[in-house]
Amino acid sequence: MISELALDPGFGAEIGRDVGAIALYAIVGLVLMVFGFYAIDWTTPGKLSTLVRTGAPNAVIVTAAGLLSMALIVVVAIYSSAGKLAEGLLSALVYGLVGIVVQVLAVRLLEWVTRLDVGSLIESDRFAPASVVVASAHFALGLVVAVAIS
Repeated sequence: MISELALDPGFGAEIGRDVGAIALYAIVGLVLMVFGFYAIDWTTPGKLSTLVRTGAPNAVIVTAAGLLSMALIVVVAIYSSAGKLAEGLLSALVYGLVGIVVQVLAVRLLEWVTRLDVGSLIESDRFAPASVVVASAHFALGLVVAVAIS
């Protein structure tokens, strides 16, 4: 009975490796999300961080969709690595960077095709339904990149 309660040899080392992997993936994910935020900020007129902090509704919606889509890309990259830590970290980083570039280009293309002024849109202090279109473009591209990974 007592032997059934004993931990397998190597259990502690396995837990340590797993916790280390979680920490590394979290760091990569956080770096990508911060980089993605600044890429959106850099390519969009207006100071996105200020707009989000002050509660500009359209800026919050667009930013949230961008971060969700980035997280989706990172999650699928991790999942597709099949437990291989180095490959998972590298693929999450590479695919995440590709996802950021694709999203920035897609929003600029959407802006050109629809003739939306994304800068004015996100700076508005009133909700604009067009912000949902921009947010949807971010999320949809995140889905496309994520599925392309798997």
